[in-house]
Amino acid sequence: MNRSFLFVPADSERKLARVVSAGADALILDLEDAVAEEAKPAARALAAEFLHSNEHSETWVRINPIDSEHARLDLAAIADAAPAGIVLPKPRSVDDVQRLAASLDAAEQQQGLPAGKTGIIALCTERPEALFGLHQYATATSRLRALSWGAEDLSSALGASSVRDARGDWLPVYALARSLCLLAAAAAGVGAVDTVYTDFRDLEGLRRYAENARRDGFGGMLAIHPGQVEVINRAFEPSPAEIDRATRIVAAFADNPGAGTLGLDGEMIDRPHLLQAQRLLDSAQKIASRQANRNQEVSKND
Repeated sequence: MNRSFLFVPADSERKLARVVSAGADALILDLEDAVAEEAKPAARALAAEFLHSNEHSETWVRINPIDSEHARLDLAAIADAAPAGIVLPKPRSVDDVQRLAASLDAAEQQQGLPAGKTGIIALCTERPEALFGLHQYATATSRLRALSWGAEDLSSALGASSVRDARGDWLPVYALARSLCLLAAAAAGVGAVDTVYTDFRDLEGLRRYAENARRDGFGGMLAIHPGQVEVINRAFEPSPAEIDRATRIVAAFADNPGAGTLGLDGEMIDRPHLLQAQRLLDSAQKIASRQANRNQEVSKND
């Protein structure tokens, strides 16, 4: 699971040139909200050029809503570039995700690419009607890699004046959308990616938010500024103490293969603790491997 997904407007050559060195686990070339209507054709061309020329192994593209003509043009522009995945905004239901999957099936076959290569992340809460069918993502498509959510488009659809209360906490409807996204991702067996922290200058607030997201079960987070990436990466990286405890939990069960519960550090642990420990160690290993690959990519691009 990627810790950080950094948005970059695909119509900005300057930002595209700088984004690879930001240290994000994944990049999202944005063809939707960050790009003005008149700039979308140029953004498509720049996105395709970036995908062909850059060696960042986790480059995604946020297309426009699948029910728009822009989406067809977006997909046609990048069809032969084989991005890691497509970020789908504003799906009305899982049907929109399946529609996108069918388009990717056809594109991969036409381009002679491996079937299923391009994944999908659905921003699954941006339309009010979408929240009533999130359980359907459990059987959506094998292309589904993660679910994420957003508050701003949802609040616009609701006509709300704010998404947070005076303390900065999510108002109930957005807290509900966040929780439903997390639950739907778990039911589908895919990653959950928390939404953006919009005040990109407030790094301390971002740290607290990202740490809480990891605590709650999210595996990563969207970023809107390169300065947020390091904070997010650190927040979603297991600490040495966590790795040490997880290692000892796995070892304890390995030494007692028939045990259902064991004592460790003065408390009882059972199989759910073992599964959590194994998941944490797997995550730590993937982070280390990803960082090694990213260091090689940056060296090549330099």
